[in-house]
Amino acid sequence: MAPVFTNSQGNPVPEPFATQRIGKHGPLLLQDVNLIDNLAHFDRERIPERVVHAKGSGAYGVFEVTDDITDICAAKFLDTVGKKTKIFTRFSTVGGEAGSADSARDPRGFATKFYTEEGILDLVYNNTPIFFIRDPSKFPHFIHTQKRNPETHLKDANMFWDYLTSNPESVHQVCFLFSDRGTPASYRHMHGFSGHTYKWANAKGEWHYVQVHFLTDQGVKSLTNEEAGALAGSNPDFAQEDLFKNIAAGNYPSWTCYIQTMTEEQAKKVPFSVFDLTKIWPHKDFPLRRFGKFTLNENPKNYFAEVEQAAFSPANTVPSMQPSADPVLQSRLFSYTDTQRHRLGTNYVQIPVNSPLHGTVYAPNVRDGAMNVNGNLGATPNYLASDIPVEFKQASLQEDQEVWEGAATPFHWKATPYEWEQPAQFWKVLARYPNQQEHLAHNIAVHVANAKHEIQDRVFKYFGGVSPELEALIKKEVFELSPRK
Repeated sequence: MAPVFTNSQGNPVPEPFATQRIGKHGPLLLQDVNLIDNLAHFDRERIPERVVHAKGSGAYGVFEVTDDITDICAAKFLDTVGKKTKIFTRFSTVGGEAGSADSARDPRGFATKFYTEEGILDLVYNNTPIFFIRDPSKFPHFIHTQKRNPETHLKDANMFWDYLTSNPESVHQVCFLFSDRGTPASYRHMHGFSGHTYKWANAKGEWHYVQVHFLTDQGVKSLTNEEAGALAGSNPDFAQEDLFKNIAAGNYPSWTCYIQTMTEEQAKKVPFSVFDLTKIWPHKDFPLRRFGKFTLNENPKNYFAEVEQAAFSPANTVPSMQPSADPVLQSRLFSYTDTQRHRLGTNYVQIPVNSPLHGTVYAPNVRDGAMNVNGNLGATPNYLASDIPVEFKQASLQEDQEVWEGAATPFHWKATPYEWEQPAQFWKVLARYPNQQEHLAHNIAVHVANAKHEIQDRVFKYFGGVSPELEALIKKEVFELSPRK
C-alpha cells in the first residue's frame, strides 16, 4: 500500500504543489501551514560544514581480529582471534570546502568508528604518517593559510608557502604531500596512519606506546599532478563515485591493520620525541605487527544522515587504549567533540550513525538539550542519586603509569637540523621508483611559481635542506614558469 503524503507532523497534504492564496492570482496566506512547513525546513536543510575534512565519503564494514595482540592491548574487541566488530569509515580531503574536488593535492582523512561492546572507539587518522605541525596553537594559523585569502577569497600561494617555510618542522609532510602520494587515485588505494602516538595497555597493566597503520590490500595508486587537475574538471567527485560503485558491485575494499610498539625506555633513546607528530618511527627499529583486517561492504542508505552527520573524535576511546602526551593529540581530544556539538548539536551522539550498538548509555547528568530523542532517561534523577544502584567498572589500568612533574610553562618546539633528516631519507626512497623524484620537484614548482619571488627564494632554501638536487630541480622549473627580469 502506498504511503500517504504528509507534512513533517504527519498531517495529510492533499495537494503538495498547491498554495493558499486570495483568489487565483492574489497574495499568499500566512495560514498555509504546509507551505510554511516546507519552506522553513528547506531554509534549514544545511548544517554547518566541517571546518576541515568537509568533503568526504563513507561506508560501513567489519573489522576482524587476525592475530593475538593481547600482550599489548586488553580492549575487549581485540581479545579473540576471529572476533568481528561493526565499523563505519569516512574518507575526506582536509582543506577544501564541501564542493571541492576529490583530486585536490591535500592529505586525506581516514576515520573509522568501531561499535565495540565497551562503547564507541574512534580512530581518527590520515593517509599520511606525519603532519605539518607539532604545536597545537599553530593549527588554526596553518589551516587558514591553506584556505582562502580574506581579501580576495582566493587560494593564495604566498600565504601557503609563507607559513610552511617559516615553520620548517612541516617539511617532512610537505615532501609527502607534493609527491604523487598527495593525490591518491581513489580512497581504496591509499593507506591510513594514526600519526599520533597512543598508549595501549594489557590486562596486567603493562603499557606500550603505539602507532597504528592501515595498509590497503588494493595496492597504493596515485595520480600525477596533471591527471589530478584533469579529474578536477571532468569528474570532481570521482573518489566518491569509485567507492560507492565498487561496494555496490561487491568489490569490497579492505585494509590490513598493523601496530608499531615502543617501550618507555626505548622512547628515551630515539633521536626525536615520541610525541612529535612530524616524525615517523623507523620500521627497521620498530617493525610492523599485524593484528586485524577490515573490509567495507555496505554503502550508506542516506548520505546526509550517515556520512554528513557522522561525528568522530579521538576522545572516543575504550579501556586499555588511551591518548599519549602528544600535544596535538591532546588538543584534538577537546576540539573534535567541541566542533561536533557546534555542527550537529549537543545530542549528536543520539544520531544513529554515532550511537553505540551494545549496551545502554547511562549518564544521568548528561541530559536535555536540543534534539534529545532517546527518552532523556525518563523520571531518573538528573544527577548520580544515592538511592539508585549503579555498577562501576574497575578504574583504568593505565592510571599512575606516567608521572609528570614541572612548572606550567609556555612551550613550543624550536626547529633543529633534525627536521630535514627524515625528509632527506624520504627523498632517497623516492629514487627507487621511476620518475618520482622528478614528479615531486615538478609538483612543488608548478605550485610555488604562483608565489612572490621573495617567498620562492625561501622555498628553494626550505627544500635545499632536504636535498640540493631537489632544490635545483625546483628552482630550474620555477624560473621557467616565473621568469625574473
